[in-house]
Amino acid sequence: MSAPCAPPTLVAGMELVGEFEGSGYREPPQLVCRPDGQIVRLPPLLYRVVRALAGPLPPGPEPAMARIAADLSEETGRCFTEEHIVFLIDKKLAPLGITTYSDGSPPPPTTKNDPFLAFRFRLAVLPEHVTWFLSGLFAWLFRPAVVALGLAAFVAGEAWLWTTQDTGAALRDVLTSPAAVLLVVLLAIASCAFHELGHGAACRYGGVRPGAMGCGIYLVWPAFYTDITNSYRLGRAGRIRADLGGVYFNAVFVLGLGALYAATGFQPLLVAILSVHLEMVQQLLPTLRFDGYYIVADLIGIPDLFKYIAPILRRVFLRRPQDDRLRALKRWPQVVVAVWVLFLVPVLSLQLGLVLMNLPELLAADWRTITSLMAHAGASGASGALGSSVDQVLAMVAACLQAVLLVLPLAGLALVVGRPVRALVRLAWRRPGRGTAGGRA
Repeated sequence: MSAPCAPPTLVAGMELVGEFEGSGYREPPQLVCRPDGQIVRLPPLLYRVVRALAGPLPPGPEPAMARIAADLSEETGRCFTEEHIVFLIDKKLAPLGITTYSDGSPPPPTTKNDPFLAFRFRLAVLPEHVTWFLSGLFAWLFRPAVVALGLAAFVAGEAWLWTTQDTGAALRDVLTSPAAVLLVVLLAIASCAFHELGHGAACRYGGVRPGAMGCGIYLVWPAFYTDITNSYRLGRAGRIRADLGGVYFNAVFVLGLGALYAATGFQPLLVAILSVHLEMVQQLLPTLRFDGYYIVADLIGIPDLFKYIAPILRRVFLRRPQDDRLRALKRWPQVVVAVWVLFLVPVLSLQLGLVLMNLPELLAADWRTITSLMAHAGASGASGALGSSVDQVLAMVAACLQAVLLVLPLAGLALVVGRPVRALVRLAWRRPGRGTAGGRA
């Protein structure tokens, strides 16, 4: 083996976090944080190499490799040589962007993970330091006494709402008023933003720094998001608090709306409360990457459940032996993941099938609704008898906003379907006989 030109080092800004607490793995992984903020899980062996590189090393490449090999042999009781350390660094750590190569050359550029059904089409709006400041204003809401009081008030408010109020009449009244519809939509958007602030405040209460906040399209829905990758630094209870922080803030938002409605009797506030309830139910669904999914993942200590779909299906339906991914899990997380997969696959298949079957009718209905909204708004603007100029402007804004909300899911669906279609087109274009010779290894 030729001597390397320079000793390997950790990439500047790399942080050693430590053991992933509350893990569902038989051998808990160790965490490191890359300079781009990405948390990487490492098996204990690789983490020992990283930890050795993080400490002081003697000058020159050979002493460094020799020391790491000797330390690793002493810790594990197995025999490691310099060649083993070179292999671990060049084939495992450097490609992850954690260390330089064994000859001191820089690692390749790194990219963030792109997991299945992740939130891809997004735009950061509030930078990390603004999220940190705003989260600090509301972190006190997670004090145990405040949480208990808030949940008790929410339960009492729910009992009052569903036993004494006529929500159907309120909904019918609001739908006849463009201004009321616009107000309800704005309050729903405000609730979504406050939801995301709840995740950030939970992180800050737990002692970790939340990332940027922004918005985008998740699959077919317009959505807000908060980067809470740092919640992996917390134990299981802290991670679940961060997962539930958004729904908890929705409940706080409902309390505020309920208090205003009790004081004023203003019907749009009651309809806004109903819209927030729908948001809470959606967020608690465990099928897609909503809060319910992350709650299940953090309860069992398995960060990415979707990567176990294929191993579980092969194991259950094809009776194949467990692969390494399943064998790495503890017994009860395996059972929970299997139940989740067997529930998820038929549900998603049914939903996708219904959407594709009804897509032509959905497009036609959306087009009719949009043209009707625009025609009604235009008629309102042309006739002074229909209201003041302010009412006319509100009618036009409400119509445009409803049209956007109708179009966004279709745009999201086009993006979702477009990715596999483009992949199939590229695959067909690169079939044998096309492209350059020798392109297949």
